[in-house]
Amino acid sequence: MVLPHGERRMRSESGRAGPRRLEMATESSFAHMGLDGRLLQAIAELGWAKPTLIQEKAIPLALEGKDLLARARTGSGKTAAYAIPLIQHLLQVKMSPLVTEQAVRALVLVPTKELGQQVLQMIRQLMAYCSRDVRVADISGQVDMSAQRPILMEKPDVVVGTPSRVLAHLQGHSLSLRHSLEVLVLDEADLLFSFGFEEDLKNLLCHFPKIYQSFLMSATFSEEVQALKELALHNPVTLKLRESQLPEAAQLCQYQIRCATEEDKFLLLYALLKLGLVRGKAILFVSTVERGYRLKLFLEQFSIPACVLNAELPVQSRCHIISQFNRGFFDYIVATDEQVLAEPAARAKRKKGAKSEKGKDPEYGVARGIDFQNVATVINFDPPASVESYIHRAGRTARADNPGTALTFVTHPECPLLAEIEEALAGESTEPVLRPYQFRMEEVEGLRYRCRDAMRSVTKQAIKEARLREIKEELLNSEKLKTYFEDNPHDLRLLRHDRPLHPAIIKPHLRNVPEYLGPEGAQPSAELPVHGEETPAPSQQRGDILNRGPPSVRAPGWIQNRQCLVWLGPMPLLGREETSAPPAPLPGSALQTGIFWGTCGWAWASSAAGISHIPVPAPRSLSLAVGRGGWGRRVADGS
Repeated sequence: MVLPHGERRMRSESGRAGPRRLEMATESSFAHMGLDGRLLQAIAELGWAKPTLIQEKAIPLALEGKDLLARARTGSGKTAAYAIPLIQHLLQVKMSPLVTEQAVRALVLVPTKELGQQVLQMIRQLMAYCSRDVRVADISGQVDMSAQRPILMEKPDVVVGTPSRVLAHLQGHSLSLRHSLEVLVLDEADLLFSFGFEEDLKNLLCHFPKIYQSFLMSATFSEEVQALKELALHNPVTLKLRESQLPEAAQLCQYQIRCATEEDKFLLLYALLKLGLVRGKAILFVSTVERGYRLKLFLEQFSIPACVLNAELPVQSRCHIISQFNRGFFDYIVATDEQVLAEPAARAKRKKGAKSEKGKDPEYGVARGIDFQNVATVINFDPPASVESYIHRAGRTARADNPGTALTFVTHPECPLLAEIEEALAGESTEPVLRPYQFRMEEVEGLRYRCRDAMRSVTKQAIKEARLREIKEELLNSEKLKTYFEDNPHDLRLLRHDRPLHPAIIKPHLRNVPEYLGPEGAQPSAELPVHGEETPAPSQQRGDILNRGPPSVRAPGWIQNRQCLVWLGPMPLLGREETSAPPAPLPGSALQTGIFWGTCGWAWASSAAGISHIPVPAPRSLSLAVGRGGWGRRVADGS
């Protein structure tokens, strides 16, 4: 039941998969494009053996000076398709004896701050051997404009930014493009209007010269793209590659799982992750920030670490989360993408100047353009709002030539929306795009009570406190507040010594899945150590405590120890009183009983003092001690 392609190595958007020997130069190689040697050396260091389809078609046309309108699916290498000819053009300009003045000659407009950071990184990688000749600056970050003015005063060759920030600098006279702009790039063009940049783009055109080369890159050809084409392009060459909007079924496996209730979604996700049915990195998409924190706290109940990426976090924190995810610090990201790719009716509500939801960054988005590396699976915990959103969510995996899997959970009220997405993706094909995932829910019914108990622990107050805790941590990490706290250490002490937040009580026994609860043949994931938790050595334990590991799976029944009888059986209602007691060990026995909980199951213990027909020592006080390895008994002489 392991998802296919889960552990295979991934490559990033540009098509790299670690160093590899370059193939012999062919007609489709970078060497035959007439590129600068320093640029070719950087490409070779990135391990790109040959251009992708969009790069093979777009780069030669761009080098000829033509305007381009290119559509290619997400993950096909569009960023490098315009970055390579852009750098080549700047290198040629710098070598010209007629050019002596430093100026901003290229502008890359992106819809989100995260994408701006990624474009900056890509350009710097391609400029590894010519960084002294070509400089690039990203002004899309969420910092004061006054801090960016010194950077722009140096007139970098390439400026990357969102339309609103670029326009603000142009109006503030810290940036001038009227006499210097030579290349304009509109990356993820179909999102620029969706993010409310229509008026900004129209105003930007007033600050551009009459003649410049333009690249318009997009994953879809929508009405917004056609409008941008009329605004920014001059007799462009249109590249509409003959490929589907998503990779073929052999590369991207797409499944749907019908869930009867909302609870089934949480149960299914718990089973997939805890039983190791989803391997490798995964991105879990939800519809709102609150849902994101609810899912994160739910997973924390089972010691499944995950990170929430949402519009409430500062851009530096979001980029740092993506960087840590790509470096393998954690395997699961819970992402919210409520800002992008809304339906046309919803888009119309986002007018220029309208206030965004309090605390949220209007220029946030992770379903498009961001190069999450080594993502094996995308899980749509909440279905996307449109077919465009589905395409770009699924595009976070199966990038370039790498395999991937997309899972979509859907309840009955969400079926009509999923049907529209399927119809749009299928086109003229009669084959189903989203195949049913063959998962037998009855095999994990034994885990349902654990799922319910974890869901009860994640209350609205717990979600609120979790969001507040993250805000406090970001305040401590904020560069802008470091100076303030140095001058006001008392405020920092107050912030640090605020009452500790415990959003949800985590029950340690939920970390592990007992063998008898899992489906037959399943291999539950190994127990993970809990930070800060230590098991005391036997010499450190008080009294006569016998720690025992979880027993092997056996039929429920009584087990006789030296001082007591213990009933071992399943845990149908964790943390609640049982509806029925286990059978008495002998007919007519008077039992003094109690319930004790351990990782192996619940134990119903009977005091030895209440059983006269079994030879036991003199009555002793008796209790059960619960440890990480299971249950043990503590015996103390006396009354």
